[in-house]
Amino acid sequence: MSASYLKLAAGELAKRAEKALDMLARCTVCAQECRVNRLEGRLGVCRAGRKAAVSGYGPHFGEEAPLVGRRGSGTVFFTHCNLSCRFCQNCEISQEGEGREVSAGELAGMMLDLQKRGCHNVNLVSPSHFVPQFLEALTIAAAGGLRIPIVYNTGGYDSLETLDLLDGVIDIYMPDIKFADDDAGKKYAGAAGYFSVARRAVKKMHEQVGDLVLDEEGIAVRGLLVRHLVLPGNLARTEKVMEFLAGEISKDTFVNVMDQYHPAYRAFEHPELSRRITAKEYREALEAARKAGLRRVYVD
Repeated sequence: MSASYLKLAAGELAKRAEKALDMLARCTVCAQECRVNRLEGRLGVCRAGRKAAVSGYGPHFGEEAPLVGRRGSGTVFFTHCNLSCRFCQNCEISQEGEGREVSAGELAGMMLDLQKRGCHNVNLVSPSHFVPQFLEALTIAAAGGLRIPIVYNTGGYDSLETLDLLDGVIDIYMPDIKFADDDAGKKYAGAAGYFSVARRAVKKMHEQVGDLVLDEEGIAVRGLLVRHLVLPGNLARTEKVMEFLAGEISKDTFVNVMDQYHPAYRAFEHPELSRRITAKEYREALEAARKAGLRRVYVD
């Protein structure tokens, strides 16, 4: 199966990139809708400017098996984030700005290098605030021979307008639905209306790519893969996340119910976040997924 972006009409990627870059002038690239002029270096919630910023890239073997295969998932770790999760486990990158700005040509070169190194895909980690820069780079990379699928690995707080620009570009959407509660999203991630936004975004993603499709070797080639991190005290309202996926997306949604929460970054400012989850809490989360009727629950 060919990567989606290779099927676009000639010149379409460049048109999408131009349209996305125009959004930076009064930025509405993500659901924060800060409306600052990033083209002139003004900074909004994500603290990112005109250029993409990257903390590192390379084959990664810690992702879900359908992404990793034998040769790894080709991750590009973007600096900054459009969320400010109090418990972020990558806070040096997302909140403290570890990384460097790169040109479109440099970003394209990274993607091509990942392909050359045999990675099964290009995995964009926290890309929501850098979609224009990604499209600009993909235009160059595709012309230079990029052929592998693109994974959009997001915190779920995505703009529908931006997702429309990614229709026919992204092969695999991998949103993390963090909370099924708008108040919790605002309190713990600085994201107003988080679940309302994420619901609409995930529906749009599924409309574009459908359920996750694996090839004969078990490698993901297209579709939706959802992650959900179980939080202590069920702060994320896991059962509501699972009911949404089963009832409004598909009972065949591939969902990874993750148990690796530990207090990080500013979690200790919130007593309710200052402990790991228990084995019982994780079992209850898995049971919530099964009770909702989900048939593809992934456990590491």
